Amino acid sequence: MTKKNRSAFTLIEMLVVIAIIATIAAFAVPALTNAMTKGQMTGTMNNARQLYLAGYQMSLDGSNNSDANLSWPGDYSPALANLQAYVTNLVQNGYLQVSDLPKLLSAPGATCTATSSTANNVTTVTLSGTKSALKVYPVTSNDGSNVIFAVTSNYTYDTAFPATPAGPYGDKGFVVIRKGGDGSVLRKANATATAGAAGTAAFESTVGKKPGEAAGTVTAGDPNGVLTYP
Repeated sequence: MTKKNRSAFTLIEMLVVIAIIATIAAFAVPALTNAMTKGQMTGTMNNARQLYLAGYQMSLDGSNNSDANLSWPGDYSPALANLQAYVTNLVQNGYLQVSDLPKLLSAPGATCTATSSTANNVTTVTLSGTKSALKVYPVTSNDGSNVIFAVTSNYTYDTAFPATPAGPYGDKGFVVIRKGGDGSVLRKANATATAGAAGTAAFESTVGKKPGEAAGTVTAGDPNGVLTYP
């Protein structure tokens, strides 16, 4: 008696296998995408921390030497005009190199480049590209450790994400670095404070404060003097 060869898949079996693979992929791809985005945002948080460390060291040296040119970004008089002015000061005083800036200020969805020119031994930095991934809040020496130093440019303080937010990561989330040096990768659900004292306290603990705002009070919008590019 002749036996049938069962080494090959039937069409139905192949369709079942394809359907199973497609189902697994439908669950796996979003998880992989979220993991990749989280990893990229962690990289941006580390870049923001490097920018913070440069700013912190500059302000510390300024305080120790009574040098008003070495200050927290909100302590300058007259006020700094933009992010380009702040990073120029960091470069001029040796706390960052021009070559550091494209890495620190770029992220997926925001490309920032930097060039420099020198005249009379004074270096000036020029930022270019689509957008800086980070914006710096006008933190002062009087602000507490939970006041925000830098945040990704897709986020506006205590403001829900619009349908198409500009800047890195869209509405997938945002990054903050606070004056105390700690940072967070947050989801869009963290973007606004919920009503009541408990909601405000939770928001201040999770996201942080904007400069000049009293504890227990949260108002929408970035502070006056936020340093951005463009």
